[in-house]
Amino acid sequence: MCYNVEYIEERVAEYIARYQDVLPDGWEKNVTLKELEQYYFVSGFSHPKLPIIKNDGAFFYEWGLIPGWVKDAATAKDIRTKTLNAVGETIFEKPSFKKSIVSKRCLLPVNGFYEWRDVAGKKYPYHISIKGGELFSLGCIYENWADKSTGEIKNTFSIVTTPANPMMEKIHNLKKRMPLIISRKDEKNWIDTSLNPEQIKALIRPFPESDMEAYTISTEANNARNNRNKAEILKPVVYAELD
Repeated sequence: MCYNVEYIEERVAEYIARYQDVLPDGWEKNVTLKELEQYYFVSGFSHPKLPIIKNDGAFFYEWGLIPGWVKDAATAKDIRTKTLNAVGETIFEKPSFKKSIVSKRCLLPVNGFYEWRDVAGKKYPYHISIKGGELFSLGCIYENWADKSTGEIKNTFSIVTTPANPMMEKIHNLKKRMPLIISRKDEKNWIDTSLNPEQIKALIRPFPESDMEAYTISTEANNARNNRNKAEILKPVVYAELD
């Protein structure tokens, strides 16, 4: 699965330039972004607001999708911890996701994400990214939920996941999942609202391991009580006991 990511691009101009070819002319007028907060390590369970790319612009959305059918704030709060990820193989059937996947797809730009490898009962954290060190896109779905008691609109998203590729099978060796990474050539297609279900399903596939890289980091990342949102968390750490 994918519950922790890295996003450290703080320059709005760079962010806009990266996705200039993905979105239509004039989309900048819909940009709601101002300064971008850096996250060396951020957990989805804290429901952070992160920048996403939709077909009409760039926006801040909260991680943890609230389906449109949720009736009250208490239910919304409860369900959000269960919708950080959406399993790609069942996304068209699950009540929480089946409407969003059809026409509410978005991209989450990240610099990397984190996953854990279990060896003899010990958890070893890995930082994972694509080769080249640039921003890359995770395939997501989004929803806009209205709290009927207050009128407040909650804009939320969920990261789609796929079966792990061989590299991710070795790292995420218990659940063997990985986030849906959208290749640069497919980014525009992913947010195209005219795609039919078969075209969407064709995009939900494991990203090739040949284009990815990973390394182990400090086990300080294992403890949510630690301050993991710091540059030092990215420092490689070698464990002699790992092959």
